[in-house]
Amino acid sequence: MKAIVAVYDDWGIGANGTQPVVLSADRKFFREMTRGACVVVGRRTLADFPGGRPLPNRENRVLTRDKNRTIPGAVLCGSPEEAAENAPENTFVIGGGSVYAQMLPYCREAIVTKVYTAPVSDTFFPNLDADPNWTAVETLQRGEENGIAYEMIRYVRK
Repeated sequence: MKAIVAVYDDWGIGANGTQPVVLSADRKFFREMTRGACVVVGRRTLADFPGGRPLPNRENRVLTRDKNRTIPGAVLCGSPEEAAENAPENTFVIGGGSVYAQMLPYCREAIVTKVYTAPVSDTFFPNLDADPNWTAVETLQRGEENGIAYEMIRYVRK
């Protein structure tokens, strides 16, 4: 299992339930990486998607405590263990903050888009650069958009 996330300079990932700075290059990269894959997402993050619907062309597993609800096109999972159970090799954890925290122990890899700016965030991803259990192994892409530099970096668990 892998995590895929966009972080700011302070490893913030969002504020008030959404991303304060969004780069089209990162959105395109995310679509390409996750197309045809299984994604694990939280219910609140799902609500921030277009129309609040599961992502197309992906198996969507929604981590939620409320398994009585129905979300067409999604499999509801009541625990991290259930979300990880029988997950295909090509599974990405896509957020939000509490889902990353719960699912990161199941991940052997993280694809991190570093967006070199620092908007105010109230939700954070663990700083993998400061974690001795993770190492950056490869820069997949880099560029600049609207005056903001970015890099997509692959991390692996040691």
